[in-house]
Amino acid sequence: MRFAGVLALLALLLPSLASGRELVDLAGRTVAVPDRVERIIIGEGRHLPALAVLDRTDPVARLVGMMGDYEAVDPISYQRYRERFPALDAVKRIGRNTRDTFSIEQAISAAPQVAIFGLHGHGPDTRSGEVIRALEAAGVAIVFIDFRSDPLVNTPKSMELLGALLGRETEAAEFIAAWRAALATVTDRLAAAKPRPARVFVESRVGLGTGCCETMTRGMMGRFVTAAGGVNIADALIPAEAGVVNLEWLISNPPEVYIGTAIGNGLQPADAPWLALGPGVDAARARELLARSLTRTGIAGLDPVRQGRAHAVWHHFYNSPFNVVAVQAFAQWLHPQLFADLDPKALLATMQQRFQPVPLDGTYWTSLR
Repeated sequence: MRFAGVLALLALLLPSLASGRELVDLAGRTVAVPDRVERIIIGEGRHLPALAVLDRTDPVARLVGMMGDYEAVDPISYQRYRERFPALDAVKRIGRNTRDTFSIEQAISAAPQVAIFGLHGHGPDTRSGEVIRALEAAGVAIVFIDFRSDPLVNTPKSMELLGALLGRETEAAEFIAAWRAALATVTDRLAAAKPRPARVFVESRVGLGTGCCETMTRGMMGRFVTAAGGVNIADALIPAEAGVVNLEWLISNPPEVYIGTAIGNGLQPADAPWLALGPGVDAARARELLARSLTRTGIAGLDPVRQGRAHAVWHHFYNSPFNVVAVQAFAQWLHPQLFADLDPKALLATMQQRFQPVPLDGTYWTSLR
């Protein structure tokens, strides 16, 4: 269908955007939105759990379009949702798992009232000028949220914004209260005890490439290190959210704690090079893959590997409203005596039960010892 034809179709399908209310999104934009939002598209499929926090009965009911990243990069989590909500199959895919695959025509033909995009990410974001102009010209309101760039500042703001957008303020407030209490358990104790910050290196997406080492610094899980009482050693070298350091630099700037992120899952073949964590992964398999990954040249000789302070965490916490669970796990790894009483596994189980419509299973972090 040609673009002009899509616009004509939209004129017939799109509900009126006339509204007396405005919201300020995470990009600082004032956005006019409908009083009743009933048709939305999401710029990342992995935002579905955030929608489910607010509507656990049927988070798919308002969803008319989504990117295909969720089933591509986290297939078992997606399958849990698909089993619970078969209508996911009928939701239009408006792209795959990168923003250059986003289809403006497919998005507009879904007749959304509102598009929910991340500030930065795999889907359309604040840098996607052509997408923004086309959707706004078609009468679609665009709202930016963020669980990725500055997650421990913007997660409660994003949930509050989504709650206001979807008329689920009470559900948003309940989640935010639980989230803030879980974070304060770490930050308040650190503020009182003032322990020496541990030197930490985060290796991102272990096994994806053959070299060393991709890392997260001033965004994503790099922020978790500081919140948990550590110094991210790559901050001194990389001014952006993420980047790459070479093995020689890492060996000459040794961390006290090593954390690798796992992009693999329970469906991967036995000889896959990636760490695997998340739903469908049992604890023994997770530890086995971590131990194997730590035998790599250069990594095997790092102090935290030799001393048993090497760990792995589910990669998808980097872009999830449940990121606070990973912060608690980091805190135990960085300051094991100070946080000996924390139980992040119980926290994850409780938050899943309270705020998600699908069951929890699998292993989400592991340690060499």
